[in-house]
Amino acid sequence: MSGKIIDITNDTFQESVLNADKPVIVDFWASWCGPCRMVAPIMEELSDDYEGKIQVAKVNVDDQGELAAQFRIMSIPTVLIFKDGQIAEKIVGARGKSEFSELIEKHL
Repeated sequence: MSGKIIDITNDTFQESVLNADKPVIVDFWASWCGPCRMVAPIMEELSDDYEGKIQVAKVNVDDQGELAAQFRIMSIPTVLIFKDGQIAEKIVGARGKSEFSELIEKHL
């Protein structure tokens, strides 16, 4: 995992996501999820492409079940875009890089 992508836990969520000074893309995933593995390299690319403009974060739903429940994550991958501490977008399922980029651009 790139150094630009941060792993979020229940303990770090408030500070890293809700209090962030830029949009945060949160990828809810699990190691056993095939579509999640397809989205992972896209998240890496986005973290490089938008370095300094957004923060990319990952939440392992197996390790952080409380966070997954809090945001009613029923299917993975689910990607939430947070802006100013609020959910601005919700994307369920694997998507291509261009679709993620379009949504990010909308919130910059």
